[in-house]
Amino acid sequence: MPYRIDHLVISAADLQQGKEWAEGLLDVEFGPRGVHPDMGTQNHLVAMRPDAYLEVIAADHDALRPDYPRWFDLDNFGGPPRLTHWVVSCPDLEEAWELAPANVGRILSFRRGDYAWRMIVPETGILPFDDCFPALIEWHSTRPVHALADAGLLMRRLKISHPEPDALRAALSPFVAAMEHVRIVQSDTPGLTAEISTPSGEIWIA
Repeated sequence: MPYRIDHLVISAADLQQGKEWAEGLLDVEFGPRGVHPDMGTQNHLVAMRPDAYLEVIAADHDALRPDYPRWFDLDNFGGPPRLTHWVVSCPDLEEAWELAPANVGRILSFRRGDYAWRMIVPETGILPFDDCFPALIEWHSTRPVHALADAGLLMRRLKISHPEPDALRAALSPFVAAMEHVRIVQSDTPGLTAEISTPSGEIWIA
């Protein structure tokens, strides 16, 4: 299995608010709520063709807060829901860790119901290149996208803006198989923007 985009992440301060915002923008319904007890987070998912999904995620303030920063820097998230991260699936996470920037994080194992995976989680909660470098994941079970109904979404491309685009391209060069639909551009402000085909037409989500 080559490196590939596994899913895109919409962060929210409140999960229900994030879900309603994403559903209104994309004209789709997300799946049921899921929880990550080890991280104190909760989410909703929706499938995107050809083989990825979109995740709305927020801190679960009713759950026990972990002794370490939550993934995707959710401890410090504020403002309206927005696209904040992308996740790349890896065939060998140790190899990916060796190829990634030195501050990418540590390998942790997770299980939720029938799903099992390992993921590289930054110890600060913040991924390299101002969160523009992807989170890296290795599935030890079927991927959630296989259980999600086709919602009529198609991911066309992901645009990554960063003040140091050449350095980011160099850091991503070992993962070129996941870059087919990715474009990196110069910008003073780091960020992600995704073009997605929806039942109502083409939209950009940021």
